[in-house]
Amino acid sequence: MSLDKMDIRILEELQKDGRLTNQKLAELVGLSPSPCWRRVKRLEEGGVIDRFVTLLNAEPLGLQVTAFLMVSLEDHHPDTVAHFDELVSGLPQIQECYATSGMADYLLKIVISSMREYEELLIGNLLQVTGVRTANTSFVLKERKRTTALPLPTR
Repeated sequence: MSLDKMDIRILEELQKDGRLTNQKLAELVGLSPSPCWRRVKRLEEGGVIDRFVTLLNAEPLGLQVTAFLMVSLEDHHPDTVAHFDELVSGLPQIQECYATSGMADYLLKIVISSMREYEELLIGNLLQVTGVRTANTSFVLKERKRTTALPLPTR
């Protein structure tokens, strides 16, 4: 899908605030409401806009621990991979899961309330999966940057 300067402006504003009304968005980008709405609809239908969500702050919810877990599998047999993927998909504490190249097969971002919960997740779930060879964890000491905004093409 080809994006023009106006599409980029719309995306910039929506990445800052996904709750903008069409009227306000149109004002911010210098369009009238109808063409603005059509562009947003086209960006949604074209798959550029995936979905609109509300981002929550983990700390007030009692989620004090963030960890990154690198997992290596014994083999890459389709059944092993499918079983691991299925388990990960069903665990809400795992926020993100990436199949990676390099030292590990997977990188998981985990958000939990305590070290005890992490231990239960790791020992009671992840290490019980047939085919998991190693699991190495790095715990977040301090969040330095967090954004969901993607870098957009320059105008």
